[in-house]
Amino acid sequence: MPLTVVHRFPNLPHALVLAIAGLMGGMSSVTAQQAIPVCQPPEPGEYLLLIVSPTADNQKQLRNALPAEIKSTTCQYLTDTVTRIGGFYKIDDAQRWARYINNIVGLSGIITTKPADPATPQTVTYNPQSLGEGYAVLVDYFNRPELVSNVQQVVGGDVGFVSYGQRPYLLAVYTTNQKEAYNTLQQLNDRGFVAYVVDSRKVMLLRSNVRSQ
Repeated sequence: MPLTVVHRFPNLPHALVLAIAGLMGGMSSVTAQQAIPVCQPPEPGEYLLLIVSPTADNQKQLRNALPAEIKSTTCQYLTDTVTRIGGFYKIDDAQRWARYINNIVGLSGIITTKPADPATPQTVTYNPQSLGEGYAVLVDYFNRPELVSNVQQVVGGDVGFVSYGQRPYLLAVYTTNQKEAYNTLQQLNDRGFVAYVVDSRKVMLLRSNVRSQ
């Protein structure tokens, strides 16, 4: 880059030429960052894998590690640049690819979803109450009550018990703040939990506070 600028401005002092070159390079870098689109949310029933990949090197490694049939895009998720990998409709498939990428490339990510609406009305007990408008961060505990205390440590507070899509989940966070919800989701996924952000209006609260067993 400095050589190119020297040819264009042969009469400028060398230090000034370098300064101009650095400024132009910085402007190009800013322009490239601004061009990154915001990540599109998952389709209903789709599991989305978001791999944190802030550098061009990271993104190249990912492209080389993924087969051609796996579609991926680079986008902005909150404050992170990530590689968005969609098209999974089973949580096991998304988890398998997350483990594969972590083992091969050494990059971690999160799994998020927007589950499809249940086909039939829910039948629940414990005098259930529907949560209000906002975001619910749910954790699939795989019928392992001992995970409650681990989730409590991550969120720093009580954990609820809810029903969503006719399945039981731990309620890590219920909030109207989207950023808070996705930050909690990322923390849980970083700790190895299978967590989701969903529309809280479709979540039925069974117990506001559960204890580990």
